[in-house]
Amino acid sequence: MAQVRIPELLRELTGGRDEVAEEAASAADLIEALDRTFPGFADRLLDDSGLRRYWCIYVNGRDTRFGEGMRTTVEATDVVWILPTSSGGMYLP
Repeated sequence: MAQVRIPELLRELTGGRDEVAEEAASAADLIEALDRTFPGFADRLLDDSGLRRYWCIYVNGRDTRFGEGMRTTVEATDVVWILPTSSGGMYLP
């Protein structure tokens, strides 16, 4: 089962757990599996077009947005991070 790291913003759905294990063949399957185990998970991450633009999924440190997207393969030995996007600016003293 893949190890899934849960951000604090979603831990209310997992009973406070910061890591869970799920079996899935792809990132999309993983979200479905998480939603079965923790109802409401998919609603927080997905919209009609797929993964909401302010969430990122990383599989073994690789951003799925720059590869196969939600079709990215997830293996049993993988570590998956679900993270909110962040942006910043330039610091000018």
